[in-house]
This record gives sequence, C-alpha cells and structure tokens, in this order.
Amino acid sequence: MSLNRRSFLASTAGVTASLAAPAVWSASHGRPRVVVVGGGAGGATAARYVAKDSDGAIDVTLVEPTRTYYTCFFSNLYLGGFKEISDIGHSYGTLASAHGVNVVHDWAVDVDRSAKTVTLAGGATLDYDKLILAPGIDFIDGSVPGWDISAQNRMPHAYKAGSQTELLRSQLRGMREGGLFVMVAPPNPFRCPPGPYERVSMVAHLLKNSNPTAKILIADPKEKFSKQALFEEGWDKHYGGMISRLGPDFGGGNVSVDPDAMTVDIDGQVENADVVNVIPAMKAGRIAEVAGVTAGNWAPVNAIDMSSKADPDVHVLGDASQQGDMPKSGFSANSQAKVCANAVRGALTESRVFPPRFANTCWSLIASNDGVKVGATYEATPEKIARVDGFISQTGEDAALRKATYEESEGWYAGISADIFG
Repeated sequence: MSLNRRSFLASTAGVTASLAAPAVWSASHGRPRVVVVGGGAGGATAARYVAKDSDGAIDVTLVEPTRTYYTCFFSNLYLGGFKEISDIGHSYGTLASAHGVNVVHDWAVDVDRSAKTVTLAGGATLDYDKLILAPGIDFIDGSVPGWDISAQNRMPHAYKAGSQTELLRSQLRGMREGGLFVMVAPPNPFRCPPGPYERVSMVAHLLKNSNPTAKILIADPKEKFSKQALFEEGWDKHYGGMISRLGPDFGGGNVSVDPDAMTVDIDGQVENADVVNVIPAMKAGRIAEVAGVTAGNWAPVNAIDMSSKADPDVHVLGDASQQGDMPKSGFSANSQAKVCANAVRGALTESRVFPPRFANTCWSLIASNDGVKVGATYEATPEKIARVDGFISQTGEDAALRKATYEESEGWYAGISADIFG
C-alpha cells in the first residue's frame, strides 16, 4: 500500500486512539506529572500522545537539549544529495503551542528514582509520577581502538544527525579525485539495521556524480547484515567496481584507526584514507545508565507497556530499550511510544488502555528511484516484543516497483514527522 501523510496518520489512529477520560488523580500536588527525556521519534511522540489524549489532565514536560532535531532516518539521503539539511530538521513549537507540552531545552543529568526527580544541567529539578526515557544511543568507549568521541571531527560518526552529518558530507565533497572513503561498520545491535549500508549507497551515489574514480571500503565485523542481497545487487548494478566490503573472515572485525594520520588498520593491513566514517559499537543513552535501568548496554523493558524491568514508573523507548525483536529504528520508537503513552495515561487517569500493537518498516534508498524495504508486525509476550510476520523487497524487482517503494518512503517520512512533532 502506498503511504502519504494522510494515510499514515489514518493507519495509526486505530492503534492508538483513546477516548478522553476525566482525571481521577487526587494527590496533593494536583495533576499527575510525566517527564519525558529525549525529543526524538520515541520521546516526542510519547510527549505528544500523553498530552493530547489526556486533554490537559496530565502535566507533560519534554526535556531535549536541541531546539532543532535532525532525524537520523533520512539523514543518509542528505549525504547522497537527495535532501537538504533543513528537510530533516524539526522544531518543538507545535508540541508546545498545540498540545500543551512544556518543552525544556536542557540536558537531563541525574535521576533519583526514590524521590522521583530529574535533575537538569541548568540546576532545575523536575518531579515526576511517570518518567519516560528516550535518550537514543551513545557509543561504547574503546570499541574501535584509536577512536573516541574527541576524534569525531576528524573521523565523524554522523550517527547523531545534524552537525556531524553536515561535516561528513563536506568531507566527501572535498575528497581528492580517486580518493578512498572507509567506513568502519558497527557490530550488532545498532541503530537502524540497514543504516550503514544505505549510507554506503548514498556515498556511492554522491561520488559517482562528483568523483567517479573514488573507491569505498567497508570494514565490517558482522558476517551478514539486513537487506544484504538487495544492497549487493544494487551496488553491482549502479556502482560497479566502486564498493568493497571486508567481513570478519577478511579482517573486518579487527580494526583500529589513527585519526591524525587518517589511516585504518584492517587486520594488519594499513589503508591511507581520505575520509573515514567510524560507527562505533552502541549502548543506551547515558541517562538510562544514570537512572539505573540498564543491564549491560541496554535497558530491559516489559513488552506490554515499555516499562523498565527495574522500575514500573520508568519507561524506556526506542534505541535505548532492550525489548526483543524490533529493530532500533525511528518507526519502531514511534510505535513503542504510542503503546507507552496509552499505558501511562491509563495508569494516571484510569482511561482505557488498549492491547499493545507494534509495527516497523525500514526503507532504504540505493540509487535514484531505487528503494527497498523490510518490515514486520509484532506482539507483546511475557518475555519480549515478538515478531509475528514480516516482508522484504525481493532482488530482481522492476524499476516501477522500486520507484513506488521510494515514493512510499517519502510519504511515510512526511506522515511520521507530523505524527512525532505535531
């Protein structure tokens, strides 16, 4: 089915709609308070749906340091020249003006779960009855020897969209003729499973038009990756001879870098690179660890409502959560946020709580009008969010279908952006 903004919103309404119910909260402080930390696909969606569907019965505060949020999804299309940076930037004005969300542009630096407070970098303290954490990802120190966050301006990760994405595009456009672009791909699990390989496609598209003798080398610790057959078919078709991938059998899992020398050591073979994109191993955003709701690198949650397994009054959404079978994508975070918002409203106002339903689709652009996708539906089980069924584009599809898939992704982006940011 082709999606546009209207059909996307209509298709999600049946999953998340609830009848407005009068507040039954009777605590001395008045309205129940929900604090949401993180203004991406998960956090902004949760803030919007708790606020708008509670009809003012719940006080909702969204804590997000940036005033303009750049989506990681579709940021690769900016690298490829299909988008401008403004196309993926979104503000929080409508959440505040139309839905009554109190938007605070600051960093959350501490959580006291006993006192139910969140402390901000500016010194303010926010009380909460329910806390929703959607902090996205941070990087694991030392996962790529020679690289740490201080090297991000020399070897950008560009995995938190915005200035890093602009820097990587600038570096690509400044490459010498016939130069080498190296990507150090991340191990599983990571944000948006097709993400690095769509990025390779978009880098190849840019270089094919501006620097056609340039080469791309992927050092990859994984034996396989999402949509691999589709990407490799597309690379052969559109960018023949430009892209090489070294998996773990060829040293892709034994990589170190030297940002000052601009070199990448792959299992003892040193490559002199012009641009290096290091995407390190990932973990939940730091505030989840500070809050004490992580176990290892991620935050385990209950599938029924995305509540933390460490604290029923804390919910963790999107990339930061350890929830089961869903990928760490923007679509997933948006889907999880609606389930969470419905459960939070129900707990605080005794409004109706609907059975949880989850869905995800990940689109990728390989070349102009050559779009592919993978997706699934999911259900909540006592153990996890479990995959029910799924679909994936097939190799050998005709050009008309691939163009329609790309156009569908554009409709989805317009729809989900409106759904997240109002």
